[in-house]
Amino acid sequence: MATSKTSSTAKKIIIMLLVTFGLLIVYRLGAFVTLPFINPDIIFKSTTDLNFGFLDVFSGGALSNFSILCLGISPYITASIVIQLLQMDIVPRFKELAEEGEEGRKKLNQYTRYIALGLAFVQSLTLVIGININYNGAYFLADLDFVSSYPALLYIYLAIVATAGTAFCLWLAELITAHGLGNGSSMLIVAGILATFPQMFSDLIKQLITTEATRNIWVFVAVVVILILIIVFIVFMEGAERKIPIQYANRPAAASFQGKSDSNIPIKLNSASVIPVIFASTLLSLPTTIISLTGMSTSKGTAGYWLMQIFSTTSSNTVDGVTNVSINAIGLAVYIILIVIFSFFYSFLQLNPEQMADNLQKQNAYVPGVRPGEETTGYISRVLFKITVLGATYLSIVAILPIVMTVIFNLPSSAQIGGTSLIIVVGVAIETWKQLKQTKQEKQYRGFIE
Repeated sequence: MATSKTSSTAKKIIIMLLVTFGLLIVYRLGAFVTLPFINPDIIFKSTTDLNFGFLDVFSGGALSNFSILCLGISPYITASIVIQLLQMDIVPRFKELAEEGEEGRKKLNQYTRYIALGLAFVQSLTLVIGININYNGAYFLADLDFVSSYPALLYIYLAIVATAGTAFCLWLAELITAHGLGNGSSMLIVAGILATFPQMFSDLIKQLITTEATRNIWVFVAVVVILILIIVFIVFMEGAERKIPIQYANRPAAASFQGKSDSNIPIKLNSASVIPVIFASTLLSLPTTIISLTGMSTSKGTAGYWLMQIFSTTSSNTVDGVTNVSINAIGLAVYIILIVIFSFFYSFLQLNPEQMADNLQKQNAYVPGVRPGEETTGYISRVLFKITVLGATYLSIVAILPIVMTVIFNLPSSAQIGGTSLIIVVGVAIETWKQLKQTKQEKQYRGFIE
């Protein structure tokens, strides 16, 4: 009987893995299906001329390919930020829904999807118009009568197609969440990031090994070792937690024969997980992408220059064929500030100290040496604040380290995103592994009961 239950569990997990990988393959194939009426000659040129930043990374290159899935789920990320901000007493209805449990979360997710599709339409329309302006009309196939006769209608048509692509991505994400393994949105982001890793290592090998003028094998080895150490550090920090001791009052006498009556509340050092990095990267990428699309001047003293200084962590200039990369202190500071803000915002959103204190009181539990009620709320808030400071510091260090390495070793720009990408990939991998173990344990538990 036990063997049969184990076999059933294994089959279930294999099916979940196959569903996940199958849907991710569909997503990756869609990244290479170009929008209609696009000039293919421009696609190759734009990949070198334009800088889409993290948005292109999250889409796995679909944005630079001008694919039907060019926006991916980035509008959904932005919509999630909006919805979560509106829950903070800005829109009482949203706050009520957040407190209604599962049904409330379903309604909030529905609102998030609606906002995401609206944002997708606006972003895709901006993308199409901006690119066409940037290339003086060469973005489209000029020999088509439809293109020359109805340009405005063409813009709207392409925006609708790109919006449909985002809706398709959201559908894939929901299928993965429901029938596959892990969170669907996170898995799509990871799939896009992993698709960029070969290009990153290819650029590193080309610059540090195969190109004689810039060859430096020791720098390449150092970069690889540092990336491995970053992965180890991320794994360690993602598993670190602070345990708040609790004890239960009015336990029956028989409880003493079952072991200790005290327990603890484990709080992860990085309670917000990879969300702050994703949110911060997305917000930084939007202005720089618009500047790149519209061809706005970035000469010193112009509005485009200051926007790049604020929202871009690095800047580059090419002299005599040699590209020099420098750090934008303002942009790097903004990036760190956004990570810290979102870390605190999401940590206190996920772990509400007041709600935790109320739950402890309802269960006749208390923190030793701390009175139930407001004192417990204050104690949990102080603990959460301290560990969030450490968590935000850890995220900031890992996110900016590759950027600093890029400047110090004059690495290709693709290496800048290494730290952010590693945080997301490793964080999602750990969460997926935990879900896999939980699924296995649930199956075993059900088998034992039955």
